[in-house]
Amino acid sequence: MTKYLLIYRADPAAMAAMPEPTPEQMQEMASGWFAWRDRVGAAMVDFGDPTQPASEGADPTLGGYSIVQADSSDAAQGLLQDHPHTAMGGTIDVYEITPFMAG
Repeated sequence: MTKYLLIYRADPAAMAAMPEPTPEQMQEMASGWFAWRDRVGAAMVDFGDPTQPASEGADPTLGGYSIVQADSSDAAQGLLQDHPHTAMGGTIDVYEITPFMAG
């Protein structure tokens, strides 16, 4: 199976303009992410983590990542159905991970 890198993107200005979520809203968001992870099941390679820019020129729209495995790009994109990040207005870029030649 091929591995795919999922890059979560969001507009930093839009995110900053959103009100701070309540603890209940935070729990609901987390539940959505964990439900998605559970639906993906064995295709999940690395659930990932949120990210934030740490160097000059880093892309501030990149907000996190996950790694999944699938038989095809279409199958990988099929795993994104009802994804909580897109439900929040974000976008997801899908990249095929190509193995580096063993030296």
